[in-house]
Amino acid sequence: MSVTFEPFDSKGRLRHLLTLDGMPRDTLVALLDRAQALLDGDVRNERLAGIAICTLFFEPSTRTRLSFQRAAQRLGADVLGFDASTSSTTKGETALDTFRNIEAMGVRGFVVRHAADGAVAALARAAAPDVAVLNAGDGRTAHPTQGLLDMLTLRQAKGADFSGLRVAIVGDVKHSRVARSDLQALRTLGAGEIRVCGPERLLPDDGTLAGCEVGDDLDAALDGVDAVMMLRLQRERMEEGLVDSLEDYHRDFGLDARRLRRAAPDAVVLHPGPMNRGVEISDEVADGPQSLILQQVRNGVAVRMAVLETLLG
Repeated sequence: MSVTFEPFDSKGRLRHLLTLDGMPRDTLVALLDRAQALLDGDVRNERLAGIAICTLFFEPSTRTRLSFQRAAQRLGADVLGFDASTSSTTKGETALDTFRNIEAMGVRGFVVRHAADGAVAALARAAAPDVAVLNAGDGRTAHPTQGLLDMLTLRQAKGADFSGLRVAIVGDVKHSRVARSDLQALRTLGAGEIRVCGPERLLPDDGTLAGCEVGDDLDAALDGVDAVMMLRLQRERMEEGLVDSLEDYHRDFGLDARRLRRAAPDAVVLHPGPMNRGVEISDEVADGPQSLILQQVRNGVAVRMAVLETLLG
């Protein structure tokens, strides 16, 4: 399920953003630095004035799609929205034909979400030399801008030096493109300790968890950690029978206030959304003082501005 990362064009500029796997640390840090600078004051500019960007989403989305649209608007770009449910894909048109037709209209940037692993990389390979493709989530493979905004949120809370950071990633890692991008970014930034916890049937066996402490005891995984990254139970991607019941899942792997007390006193909680309240996370944690979930959403606009600027500016 790995994606070959082809980060730079012939002029040494980042051309596509398909994954964080293999991204040089300097490039990743530069994107985080630029996003923070945008948050600190350079919120609106016209760096992409006259450039057309299409949000090409073949899967539903709220946060990712709207924050990309908001980011593009703040950069002065012309934004075209694509809704698969009302497009010619319902008549049998392929994603590649859809992409090529929109590209022929003069669109230079594509933000693509697709259910199939590798689908976004396939469109990037077909793109014209002056066209940039950004992966907004493909199958179980990658969600690089979510990984970046999660790292920015952690950096704001815990500082830029990740070497002493203890992070627990909890839940349905097997079906999570977010978890894969977060793991790649945490390794690149040198996180001191990464713990992964979930039901054995929801943990991947493809090398994704190399170097992590892996287990199915949530209480042990939470002991003393500085950050807890909860994952959505992705029932739409999983086979029947991987979870006995939602009640059992919440009992064994749901984060509530009692369990959170096992973490460090100043531990923070992240979740990529959408949340299944009462399944992987309780209301008291999601809405509590240690939750950075809405901060993640705010950071998403700045991160996506930084990426769009870098690829298209």
